[in-house]
This record gives sequence, structure tokens and C-alpha cells, in this order.
Amino acid sequence: MFTSVEKLIALRNLRPKKKEGFLKVISTFSFIGIMLGVAILIIVMSVMNGFRTDLTNKILGFNPHLTIKPYDNEKINNLFKEKLNNNFKNLQFLDSFSGEGVVMNGETTKGILIKGLDKHNEKNSIFLERILIEGSENVILGNGVVVGKQLAFDLNLKVGDKINLLSSAFIKTPFGSLPKQEIYIIEGIFSSGFYEFDQNVIFLNLKDALIFFNKTPDDISLEIYLQNPLDANIIKDQIQAMDSNFYIYSWIDLNKSFFGALKVERNVMFIILTLIIIVAAFNIISGLTILIKNKTKEIAILKTLGLSNKSIVKSFFLTGFAIGLTATIAGLLLGTLFAVYIEPIRIFLSNIMNVEIFPQDVYFLEKMPSEINPTSILVIFLLSLVTTIIASLIPAVAITKMNTIQALKYE
Repeated sequence: MFTSVEKLIALRNLRPKKKEGFLKVISTFSFIGIMLGVAILIIVMSVMNGFRTDLTNKILGFNPHLTIKPYDNEKINNLFKEKLNNNFKNLQFLDSFSGEGVVMNGETTKGILIKGLDKHNEKNSIFLERILIEGSENVILGNGVVVGKQLAFDLNLKVGDKINLLSSAFIKTPFGSLPKQEIYIIEGIFSSGFYEFDQNVIFLNLKDALIFFNKTPDDISLEIYLQNPLDANIIKDQIQAMDSNFYIYSWIDLNKSFFGALKVERNVMFIILTLIIIVAAFNIISGLTILIKNKTKEIAILKTLGLSNKSIVKSFFLTGFAIGLTATIAGLLLGTLFAVYIEPIRIFLSNIMNVEIFPQDVYFLEKMPSEINPTSILVIFLLSLVTTIIASLIPAVAITKMNTIQALKYE
């Protein structure tokens, strides 16, 4: 593709003379700019991919894929479940009920979500065993509750303590209607890895939850778990078409705006950071333009000796392309290495600067996530190469317009 002469000329161009030190500076800045641009793009895309994947896994590990709730005049019965089983394969059902309440401990109060689980269901037992960090495995029995790690920390709670829960349901008293209150013993503390859940969720036995909210078994919701959670909206539409007497929503519906915002932010960040590579590529254009201007005499002599315009263009193009290619490869290595060890780097920087980087209460995760996506790396690599090719080709093509006689005359 490139002859030995073209490679030799390109190599000489990459080693400017001492009087051409300014060209060396421009080449260095071009290299650093492209390298940092590629590295930052890989790091940011890896963090965004990891952030989305971790949040999705946390949400899917904590929430059902589909939830079916009865209207006032309907209830979820065994006939409806059999109908679902006949129309859909490999569906897992769980009875549950959720409601909002307030937890009180001393002078501290906090609004929380109370979720009732069926203690006789094996899936619930496995789920609780997986996230439980304190307490016995046989939890949610009698008056027991399981609270999140962050909630326990905020309210200074531990296993065996008693807490007062305030229901959103009211009871009639001689003094009027008052919120229902119950005292429960903390039988366990869980950690889901999702800060928002650990701070705002309490698990209660399903039967006790219904009593606590003055509800009946007719008010029980049906949670559905799928083999492929991404099919949630498709299955939801099919169930709704089969029976429109129930309110159905999916985990995607609950988090649509959140994941939509993540996608927009990811795309915007990609566009903004791509500008770093483009700006760095302009340095290649300016550097090659100055180089060609300084080498006017040499180019004219090469043409006189019989070297074609095409070969000279290729040699100067190779000069710029070599800078861009090596910078891109260096950026890929630097970005990938940084993305792999981003959590230790975050901890190191936090300790050195005494600043909380990636706070849990803002980003909902315990550590900074990173997921290296080969497709994203390939796209960044190709984008950088295309930008470099264009930046190298523009000034090199200008050589074809050079007048050899005029160049020799004025040199």
C-alpha cells in the first residue's frame, strides 16, 4: 500500500529538525489530544454501560418483572392464574401486597415502603436468604420485619430491636380516625446493593401486611417473573388483551423515564467527548499544513526527480495517520486499563483528596460500576481513525495544487 520511499519520507517528517521544533510541539499536542479523547470516551462509555447494567440488575433482582393489581370489583383468583399458565409458559407467580407507611424510632420518623411477602413461597425464601446480612434465615414470621441496611443505620436499629410502624390505613377511635400503629420486632437486616431500596423498604409477612393496611386477600397483587425480563412489555400487552379487568404494569414502565434519561445522557456525553478527538485532529491539519509549507522546496525537488504527486500525498498522509493511529491505540490501552481498575482508582482519589467521589445517596450504587463493551470500543476506534484519516488527507491533497516551477523559483 505504501512504498519504501513513501515510508521513508513519512519517517523523516515525524523527526523534525531542531529549527522545526514548533512542528514537534504541534505533533505532541495532537498525539496527547487524540489519546486522551479516546481514553476518556472509553472510560465514560464503560461507566455509563456499567451504571445502566448494575441498576438494571439491582432493579430486576428486587422488583417483579410484571405486577397485576385487581380493581375494586375484581380479584385475582386461581382461575385467572390457571388461565395465565395455559396461555404463557414458564411464568412464576408470587402473591404480594405493598403499601406506604411511616417508621418511628424514638424521636425519628421516616416514610417507607412496606412490602408483604408470602412466607410459604420458596422463591421468597431464596430471595431473602440471598440479600440477608443479619438475622436468621427463617425470617418474616409472627411480628417480625426485615429492614434495609441503610435504614437500620439511619435509625440506629439492630436485630432484636422493636420499631413502631404507622400505617396509611385509619382506624376509628373515640377521638376520631387515627392512623393504625403496630409494634414489630426486627428479625433481619438486608442489603440489596441498591442504596434507595436499603433506605426505604421494609419486608413484612403477607398476612400481617394485609391486616396492617386493613386489606383482605381480595386485594392481593400478583407478581410475575419472566425468563427474559426484556419481554415484560410484550407479555404485559398480551395479558391485558386476554383480560382487561386488571391493572398491569412492568418494571420497564416504572423506570421508563429513568432509563430514558440515562440513554440521553450517554448519547450527549458521547457527542461532547467526541469533540475532543475532533479538536485534536485539527492540530494534525495545522501541523501538516505548516510542515508542507516548510517542505515546499523538498517537495518540488522530489517532483523534479520523478516522484509522483500521488506518492508525495501518500507520504504526508502517512505522517498524520501515523500520529493518529498510535495515539488511538495508546488511548484504547489507557482507557481500557483505567476502566478495569476504576473502583480502586476512585477509592485512592477519594482518600487523597478527602472528597466523596460517586456518593451512594446520589447514584444509588455502592461502588462505581464499569462495563467494557467491545462494540463501543470498536466504534470509538473507528471514529478516531476516520477523523484522523480526514484530518491527514485534507492538507496532503493540497500538495497536488503545488506549482513545481514556482516553488523552485522562490525557494
